[in-house]
Amino acid sequence: MWRLKVSEGGGPWLRSVNNFLGRAVWEFDPDYGTPEERAEVERVRREFTDRRFEKKESQDLLMRMQIYDLKIKKFSWTQYLDYNYENNKSNYSIHRKILTMDYYLLQYAKVKHLQVDLPAIKLADSAQVTEETLLTSLRRCLSQHSALQAHDGHWAGDFSGILFIMPILNIDMRFVAIFTTIRHAKFDSSYLLPIVFILNVHYCLMNEDGGWGTQVLGPSTMFGSCLNYVTLRLLGEVENDALTKGRAWILLRGSATAIPQWGKIWLSVVGLYEWSGNNSIIPELWLVPHFLPIHPGRFWCFCRLVYMPMSYLYGKKFVGPITPTIVAIREELYSVSYSEIDWNKARDTCAKEDLRYPRSLLQNVIWTCLNKFVEPVLNCWPINKLRDTALKNLMKHIHYEDESTKYIGVCPINKALDMICCWSEDPNSDALKLHLPRIYDYLWLAEDGMKAQVYDGCQSWELAFIVQAYCSTDLVNEFGPTLRKAHEFIKSSQVLENHPNSEAYYRHRSKGSWTLSTADNGWSVSDCTAEALKVKTSYF
Repeated sequence: MWRLKVSEGGGPWLRSVNNFLGRAVWEFDPDYGTPEERAEVERVRREFTDRRFEKKESQDLLMRMQIYDLKIKKFSWTQYLDYNYENNKSNYSIHRKILTMDYYLLQYAKVKHLQVDLPAIKLADSAQVTEETLLTSLRRCLSQHSALQAHDGHWAGDFSGILFIMPILNIDMRFVAIFTTIRHAKFDSSYLLPIVFILNVHYCLMNEDGGWGTQVLGPSTMFGSCLNYVTLRLLGEVENDALTKGRAWILLRGSATAIPQWGKIWLSVVGLYEWSGNNSIIPELWLVPHFLPIHPGRFWCFCRLVYMPMSYLYGKKFVGPITPTIVAIREELYSVSYSEIDWNKARDTCAKEDLRYPRSLLQNVIWTCLNKFVEPVLNCWPINKLRDTALKNLMKHIHYEDESTKYIGVCPINKALDMICCWSEDPNSDALKLHLPRIYDYLWLAEDGMKAQVYDGCQSWELAFIVQAYCSTDLVNEFGPTLRKAHEFIKSSQVLENHPNSEAYYRHRSKGSWTLSTADNGWSVSDCTAEALKVKTSYF
């Protein structure tokens, strides 16, 4: 059974500036949980799957099941359901999931000595709202919310929703042979179970039309559909109804040649698309003088740090191992034979489902110049010697980014790309070994399966707003322990040092700031700093 570990770490390949405060990762423990609890996990997973087209968002039930001590129960889960069935026969089936949540909150609240006997208040349309009614409802709300606080002071939870992040992490894991090992460990359920949970989320989040969206609630796109289809195939899935529908969706809308730029790059890396079908992302751009406005050091950090490893991989024309599975997928993603695809035409092809805004005339001129003139010249001798220098410079920047974020990265996209760059540089490097355990910082488990988060959490950001909300109720004294733990978390999550030689790597001052997530992330955010500082100075 999976366990949520909060503020824990250790081992030779994990580093932290504050003892992993705020880190929330799921870890498989074969001895954890009773048979009844494991059966309940399977039940909520099954119910989500059955209703996945009606409600695509999970309710974080697996996390809520684990926030209290399993050994401290006044009565069992089965008894609780039986009690509610006798008292709520008319709407029992509708509210079963709500009962699940209430039960676990109730037990945890009792353990933590929180007030749990407050009556639920339902007002008729004509009823008068009194101060007592409001305070009772507010106390009930805050009591339940307090029960969800982790022992380190923050509120752990799901921060996913983007459907291309898990596929790119799976591609990373393919390169380091994690899933190859898992697939061959057939007799060890502790290895097979992660595959089951990862597969489950890809199937659960498939749209009724057979495609996948770029985000959970979005319509199907070529980007989401191709990457999720490829992920299922790389994980060993073979022809089934879901894959057949997914492939039909892709082929009906122009095949994988119509995937947008980021998708073209990822498919090129894995060996399912040719680099000649990509627009040029020249690494030499990083060697131009910094005073020029086109220097990437002047770009927004997310843009710069995502395109930096993309530029490295493009410059190397890196392609992973071509296995029989890759060869088979090549024939599945395209409407013509892979060898007959016109990559020059594919370069500028994008499905209408993915096209948010057509390229301007200026953009077309720039891309044409880069593809037709600049890139060919840069590959001619002796100018091609410059590319080696550019690639070494990029790798230096990539290592700096990894080390300054304790191998978390500014987001999962640049982390996944940086990992592949480290693998291409040296598959046995310490950098790659330091990357691996931090993959779990981006994984989250819920009833819909194992999914990838859009960041390593939003611990500091959310906590600042939560504290302000509590303090605005004038019930601070009643929730003192909760707020004191929150204050300690904010205090200990402040970034205390500037990154060394930061100006050479286009970083600003970070000392004294707060990040969106944890201090280990290292990327200061102005509004997170403002809200955290407001809480630290105004409310305590």
